[in-house]
Amino acid sequence: MAKQTWPERIWIVRHGESAGNVARDAANASGLSRIDVSERDVDVDLSKLGEEQAAALGQWFAALPHAERPNVVLSSPYRRAVRTAELIAAERGINVPMHEFVLDERLREKEFGILDRLTRVGIEQSHPEQAEFRRVLGKFYHRPPAGESWCDVILRLRSALDTTSLHHSGCRVLIVSHQVVVLCLRYLLENLTESEILAIDAAGDVSNCSITEYRFDAAQGANGGLALHRYNFIAPLRNAVAPITSAPDAKVGAR
Repeated sequence: MAKQTWPERIWIVRHGESAGNVARDAANASGLSRIDVSERDVDVDLSKLGEEQAAALGQWFAALPHAERPNVVLSSPYRRAVRTAELIAAERGINVPMHEFVLDERLREKEFGILDRLTRVGIEQSHPEQAEFRRVLGKFYHRPPAGESWCDVILRLRSALDTTSLHHSGCRVLIVSHQVVVLCLRYLLENLTESEILAIDAAGDVSNCSITEYRFDAAQGANGGLALHRYNFIAPLRNAVAPITSAPDAKVGAR
């Protein structure tokens, strides 16, 4: 019989719409080179709409049987992710008190370094050499100065998944994080290739407060594994009539 080393279930949720998402849309619509956000990226909060989305998601979790709701919460330490988790909990969608939430810096947003807060126009104007490097290397491998590539994000997420497997085997784990993290976790959990995960990315953005869910499957390998159950699931927002948004974060115009 397979020895279970994975959680029973993992829900990976992108945070609700943030003030940075709104600022990025405004900058792109106006053709500006820089996104107008004054706070550090870690301190950017949810927009009013983002709060509504998180509450709607909390109501969806609360409608699950008590024994099927998350009993472990792992969150990026960024304010918009923590606030999303708090609002889910406020709707009684989580079987764990907020003081037991685990804030894990390995789940933080991708670091963009010198390209931080720039739109595509801004990158081409201020750092044309980086635009060219990214074109040649591709987004998976391109690392802007003082920033990260997708591979760098994947490296820290490998460690985070090992910790999750070690400490939360058999649990029902909710992870609240960011768009690139959602995609990179898919890359790891499904053993995807660069071209496969970039094709998923190109097909459409990860919606704010959408759910990507994995369930333990004893038939996968000697000790079982996690099987994708649904991706970018937005029914909780539709059911609650909460508007659906999917804009990338404000940090940069190109993820």
